[in-house]
Amino acid sequence: MADKQNTLRNYLSELPDFVFRFIDYYYDGESVNTQLAFALDIKIFLNFLIVTKKFPYDSLEEFSENDMEQISVDDLLEYKSYLKQYTLTYTDADGQPYSRTHRNSSFGINRKMSSLRSLFSYLYKTDKISQNITLKVDMNKLVQKIKKPLTLQETMRLMDVILNGEKYFKGRLLTEYLNRKKRDVALYLTYLGTGVRVSECVGLDIEDVDFKNNGIKVTRKGGNEMVVYFGPEVEKALKNYLEVRKNIIPVEGHEHALFYSTQRKRIGVQAVENLVKKYARQVTTTKKITPHKLRSTYGTALYQETGDIYLVADVLGHKDVNTTKKHYAALDDSRRRQAATAVKLRED
Repeated sequence: MADKQNTLRNYLSELPDFVFRFIDYYYDGESVNTQLAFALDIKIFLNFLIVTKKFPYDSLEEFSENDMEQISVDDLLEYKSYLKQYTLTYTDADGQPYSRTHRNSSFGINRKMSSLRSLFSYLYKTDKISQNITLKVDMNKLVQKIKKPLTLQETMRLMDVILNGEKYFKGRLLTEYLNRKKRDVALYLTYLGTGVRVSECVGLDIEDVDFKNNGIKVTRKGGNEMVVYFGPEVEKALKNYLEVRKNIIPVEGHEHALFYSTQRKRIGVQAVENLVKKYARQVTTTKKITPHKLRSTYGTALYQETGDIYLVADVLGHKDVNTTKKHYAALDDSRRRQAATAVKLRED
């Protein structure tokens, strides 16, 4: 976390003051990752203005709010095209410059244009520019992909691999599995049994677990806290893991982490993703199984059991229920099809 905060400060030090005020105004309370993403998006835009010689500046700090008033629709359309592929120059640890080419999908372009819209919206609302010109540029149309959860067979097979890895692993992999089994089982069941995001799962502290009410306190996007509840299987797995955890001497600064890595530090997102991949390879080599796929599987199961899209949205931490509806549209269609035979118009 400290490294990311340093990176954010470095980015902001290279940007004009009005960008710092924008991020402080718009994203105060958001995660460092969110602030960092927006700072980088704005940096890319200002760099584009210099590279294409829209302004006679040598550094990003030279830009002012008044310059944003000069941006035209044509400039923004050119920027959208630029985002498909562009090259940025960085400085390595030895102070030597190097270049890297970046490419964006339609989704990535939309995200960066959305960041720009937020900046211009802030400048307009604070009377620094006379109009939000970015609203005149349409976002790319995206084809909404319906999330396909794991099948019941795949879920059960993955569960078996994690619970009974002795049947699947040999040699070094078997030794690693046995050493980490209780942690991995607890981690997997907590994740699959509550639908939390992987970032929320690795961010759990031991104090967040409440066995009296079988709930865990998670910090959602934006810093909001809420309690999600777990069942007996998750409870048993967590208690088994905590028996192992109490014998681990953590690295200083990681004492409160619920899940530890093999380095005795708070486990990270990448480590969990690699963990899921390792187990998933025993289930299928043709289907990509990720932590997010497991979260989608939980959401699907919850919706099938309850039929309550608002409950699913609340538990998954979706701020907008329409986000949830998009992800589970196929299930709605399946339920609507059932209506065709649910009501009989006449007796047989």
